[in-house]
Amino acid sequence: MNHRIAIAGASGRMGHMLIEAVRAADDCSLVGALDMVGSVSIGADAGAFAGLPMGVTITADVREGLQHSDVLIDFTRPEGTLSHLHVCRELGVAAVIGTTGFSDVQKTEIAELARHMAIVMAPNMSVGVNVTLKLLEMAAKALSTGYDIEIIEAHHRHKVDAPSGTALKMGEVIADAMGRNLKECAVYAREGVTGERDPSSIGFATIRGGDIVGDHTVLFAGIGERIEISHKSSSRVTYAQGSLRAARFLQGKKTGLFDMFDVLGLR
Repeated sequence: MNHRIAIAGASGRMGHMLIEAVRAADDCSLVGALDMVGSVSIGADAGAFAGLPMGVTITADVREGLQHSDVLIDFTRPEGTLSHLHVCRELGVAAVIGTTGFSDVQKTEIAELARHMAIVMAPNMSVGVNVTLKLLEMAAKALSTGYDIEIIEAHHRHKVDAPSGTALKMGEVIADAMGRNLKECAVYAREGVTGERDPSSIGFATIRGGDIVGDHTVLFAGIGERIEISHKSSSRVTYAQGSLRAARFLQGKKTGLFDMFDVLGLR
């Protein structure tokens, strides 16, 4: 089975990692590479960054980039991803979305599109992170009373959104397991005289610096003990490999909105 893949943001860090992963996979081939209008990479070969031409030219024309593909893998920005998805729907192309920072309105738009096309959307495509999310779900159910929950995340200096999509997903998984609503119990900032900690809250702390790929720790702090569940990424390779697993999962699926729990059978 050959999965024909197009990649959005082809000249970015994640785009390069995805292109490398597709080239290394026996059952995948790169058939399209997209980038923004004005990018210096437009017109270049998608593999030029690695000195290994792939015969696919980076284009800003979304239809041209998608015309031969089965699935688009997109780790860009919310507005760009949404515009790509509308073209995917027109052309019958499935999508794997690793983009973060969507608003609730944009998430609703994606859910509506998924009634007409197949989408895997996850704030983190790493297999390890998704196993960590399952562990957090189990921990949250067992530690639902008497433990204060704090989520600490660290990323490189170039990341533009905070907290990370993965940290927010961790909060959602924990809140759902406890029968809470993250919107009502999340605390994103503390400064000055904050008063005592609300025991029902889930706190977030964000660190930005250097070239940290992505570190996430959830602290369950009780009286006399604390439990820490951590995941640390040392390379974006894990996101790329997870994305290819998601692309394979979409084979034969016509409609639906899926996540990595579906891809990995963690439901």
